[in-house]
Amino acid sequence: MRNIDKLTIENMDVFFPLTQKKDLITRVSKEYLNGRLLDLGCGTMPYKNIILENSNVVEYTGVDIENPIYQTHNKPDFFWDGIKIPLDNASFNSAILIEVLEHIPNPNNTLKELNRVLTIDANLLITVPFLWTLHDVPNDEYRYTPFALKRMLLENGFEIVKLESFNNWHGSMASMLALYSRRAISKRNRNLISRVTLPIVKYLMKKDLKSDKSIFKEGQMITGLWCVAKKIKNE
Repeated sequence: MRNIDKLTIENMDVFFPLTQKKDLITRVSKEYLNGRLLDLGCGTMPYKNIILENSNVVEYTGVDIENPIYQTHNKPDFFWDGIKIPLDNASFNSAILIEVLEHIPNPNNTLKELNRVLTIDANLLITVPFLWTLHDVPNDEYRYTPFALKRMLLENGFEIVKLESFNNWHGSMASMLALYSRRAISKRNRNLISRVTLPIVKYLMKKDLKSDKSIFKEGQMITGLWCVAKKIKNE
């Protein structure tokens, strides 16, 4: 994990999730993303430059639901209604779905729509949280196990290329300590508690780096999942 020394008491609750995703997207972009790319649920497209600088993507298209945030930020290329992607069949060579699937009321429909707009053999990068706070309430719908995610992708015309967790036991404990220190403690005591837990969080995250993120066994704890899936057939 890069720049662990930049972890501070102020950013400790978000540092690892953000850093891990940027590292992941940089790695995956080089190997799996190319051609015309669809960023579904793109938000303000925070990963656009990383992907364009580290891949063979030649065209980047962002799609999201209309949101008041776009009054002050760059708008997506297209808006959608959460049901039908307003784009042509087989028009993209790769796609990303970053921290989006947990907010979709009907995820199977979304995966079917992605299947429709992707070409055969196109790669799809997905990340989802598992151990995380409720967020974007009330539009926080699901948490996914690796088994459910794999089954849903297979049912909708994709095969798994890679499937891993972001953190195992040590990283999960580090994440909870960081979240507790920054979000559960009163403002008056927050920095004090954070100074106590910061070295523990660093130690646990470094220890977690040595764990195998591709094995899913009974009793295991994870903070989230990422996968690369390939479209193998039309649904």
